[in-house]
Amino acid sequence: MSSNVGIVVVSHSPKIAEGLKDLIGQVMSDIPLETAGGTEDGEIGTSIDKIMNAMEKADQGKGVLLFYDIGSAKMNAEMAIEMNETEQAILFDGPLVEGAYVAAVESGMGKGLQEVHDAVKKSV
Repeated sequence: MSSNVGIVVVSHSPKIAEGLKDLIGQVMSDIPLETAGGTEDGEIGTSIDKIMNAMEKADQGKGVLLFYDIGSAKMNAEMAIEMNETEQAILFDGPLVEGAYVAAVESGMGKGLQEVHDAVKKSV
């Protein structure tokens, strides 16, 4: 079991999601960070199933904080949270890159889900 809050990056572009994961991995390699970029067939868009799978992988006991890029990514992330029926997930409304980066650092300090969310909100 990880002692860190998980992070999920939801983007219309698989390249953006993976690029952000690479960026964060340069600083915080032990954070449970998963991506849900693009559609099931790798096209531009979002997938509720991909988001739900990323949430399940990233949540290793302390919940997950989700970050999204634009439009339907927010709606699909909200639906994925609802369908997972978890209270251990928070969707962050704010900058994708800066928010996910700060969340990874805060998670790496062993903070809880609400603490990580509040720290990100304060910093961006």
